[in-house]
Amino acid sequence: MKINAYLIGILVLCSLHLHAQKEITLTDIWRNGTFQQKNIQNLNWTEDGQSYLELKAGKILKTNIQDPSKSEVLFDEKSIKTASGEMIRVQKFSLSSDEQKILIGTASEAIYRRSSTETNYVFDRTTQQLKLLVAGGKQMHASFSPDGKKVAFVRENNLYWVDLATGMEKAVTTSGKTNSIIHGVCDWVYEEEFSFSKAFAWAPDSKKIAFYTFDETQVPVYNMQMWGELYPKDYRYKYPKAGEANSIVTLSIALIETNSIQNVNVGPIKDQYIPRMKWTKNADVLAFIRLNRLQNHMELIHHHLTQASETVVYEEKTDTSIEIESIGNDITYLSDQKSFLFTSEKSGFKHIYWQDIATGKQRAITQGNWEVDDLYGYNEKTKTLYFNSTERTPIGRDVYQISLDGSGKKLIAGLTGTNTATFSPDYSYYILTHSSAKSPAKISLNSTKTGLVRVLEDNAKLASQVTEYQMSPREFFEIPLANGDHLNGYTIKPANFDPNKKYPVLMHVYGGPGSQQVLDVFPAADYYWYQMLLKKGYLIYCIDNRGTGARGVAFKKITYQNLGKIEVEDQIFAAKYLGGLPYVDASRIGIWGWSYGGFMSANCLMQGASVFKAAISVAPVTNWRFYDSIYTERYQRTPQENPHGYDDNSPVNHVEKLKGNLLLVHGTGDDNVHFQNSVALEDALIKANKQFQSFYYPNRNHGISGGNTRLHLYQMMTDFLEKNL
Repeated sequence: MKINAYLIGILVLCSLHLHAQKEITLTDIWRNGTFQQKNIQNLNWTEDGQSYLELKAGKILKTNIQDPSKSEVLFDEKSIKTASGEMIRVQKFSLSSDEQKILIGTASEAIYRRSSTETNYVFDRTTQQLKLLVAGGKQMHASFSPDGKKVAFVRENNLYWVDLATGMEKAVTTSGKTNSIIHGVCDWVYEEEFSFSKAFAWAPDSKKIAFYTFDETQVPVYNMQMWGELYPKDYRYKYPKAGEANSIVTLSIALIETNSIQNVNVGPIKDQYIPRMKWTKNADVLAFIRLNRLQNHMELIHHHLTQASETVVYEEKTDTSIEIESIGNDITYLSDQKSFLFTSEKSGFKHIYWQDIATGKQRAITQGNWEVDDLYGYNEKTKTLYFNSTERTPIGRDVYQISLDGSGKKLIAGLTGTNTATFSPDYSYYILTHSSAKSPAKISLNSTKTGLVRVLEDNAKLASQVTEYQMSPREFFEIPLANGDHLNGYTIKPANFDPNKKYPVLMHVYGGPGSQQVLDVFPAADYYWYQMLLKKGYLIYCIDNRGTGARGVAFKKITYQNLGKIEVEDQIFAAKYLGGLPYVDASRIGIWGWSYGGFMSANCLMQGASVFKAAISVAPVTNWRFYDSIYTERYQRTPQENPHGYDDNSPVNHVEKLKGNLLLVHGTGDDNVHFQNSVALEDALIKANKQFQSFYYPNRNHGISGGNTRLHLYQMMTDFLEKNL
């Protein structure tokens, strides 16, 4: 018996040892998708708020909230085919207001970050027929009218609508032309920096379509060569760099019944922005935001169709800049047609306000030294607002409700970590997504009155993999600053961490204005790469420098007109702090980042030459003169006004300080941060006779992905660190 027990014990120990040795590989991460976090695809609500919709395994499902047994399949791509017998793959869908028609997008082709073309079909649930929306080429942003009788779309820079009953197609505009005139979709810089591509909107009465027109005739052309053929092809598109000419943007309204167009007076100044447009609850009133080029003077304007006149209903000015995400995303009109809700940073922190349209009278609904992250909406019946905030901690997010008068604030979703919600149209229910540094996303259906209804996705497989592969979680900490403030950070340490050893450190940085990397949320793919690096003996650190978000205006806008100065100083300070820890090898501290983080990592290696041994700079901005007008001027003003702000902290101008090991990576097809940035840095390094490593990915965009690309990139970065850090 003793021998048997001993043998059993040995077998158990061997089993545990083998279990503990299960290791993550780059193939697991970037080819096999072993650790993918599950989500709900194309989640949406029915208009009555009693069911939700999702796309799952080629089926459009409608799930009844109160009784899931009453759920139904609205469309199945395997069983419903076109008249010619063709099966289509559902990539996106939307329902008409009566839910009898489904608009289905398929054969999507990406253009830029938020834009694509699709072939659209309409499925009639009554007749069970699937018909092509229109012939003549792929469309963009196909959208039902509110009454479900028409669909508007953009094709080849022109706006159209089609009558579903007759199949009649009507062109609203005809002057659209590539690299010249765009109707109904955004130009490159609006799409990237104002975060939208669809530039038209149906009126609530389905009788009008408001739309943007971009005249980009005077915008300079950027040219990228696309490799692969015997002779490379030129890809030419309009890209306004800092200080250069922007598109001239106008608004118009197509009047469907009279087949006419009414122009909207956006003001006499052409060099300005119209970053948001939406219909109010009144189909006679179109709202839009006007923002000057320096982005420090914002106006909310109402265009009255009947009078063909404009009224400024709200105005805000600042000495720095007004970020449209802080005010324009959250404008909510009340059904009384007399007032609206909006968010603003004017108190020093982003909060919710109510305003009377006629008198301009305002009141703050939320207030305090914390930020509203998102205004979800307003329940008219109960006079209750729902929002997301950082009140409890800037590294987490919680869901709250509050009355219109500012009373009765209540935490309704505050599990430790990050909580985000999607509310039903009547605010009876919400779908909550919660995750933390230690637990993958759990998606649940909840009642605003009674709480949890049921769990929709628990990511149990991924949670078990965290244990199975012995993944180490983020641990959060603070680094004190001399001014009494602090920087938030996280570290990831191996399960067998020994405080008596000396470890090399890899820091990750993004650091751009309003960004945030230090969050109590379950991380994405880089996290699994970090687990690999832990096994190779590295410690991982990430610190959010001053200039990042969720901590108020003073903390965020301290970098205004001097990008790269304070942020780099903070990262160098943080690296020195880490180097003073008893278990950190101060001679082996590296840093890496992508995009703004690439700008930061290259800068840190040069300006912090005595602190950092190695850096990986992926797709970096190397001089803000090379980047686009909207983003750059928001934080730097123009290079004509602020040349020192552009040049003083460009890594191109600090190459002579380089001592450590640099790996510079870029995609030649990067439409966002042009390959030109890395070329300029390489040229400066060569002139300074500095050795470095570089690698370019042919035709890859800013994401440097596709096929084996990410696998190749991360293998190269891993090899670089093992040899140079």
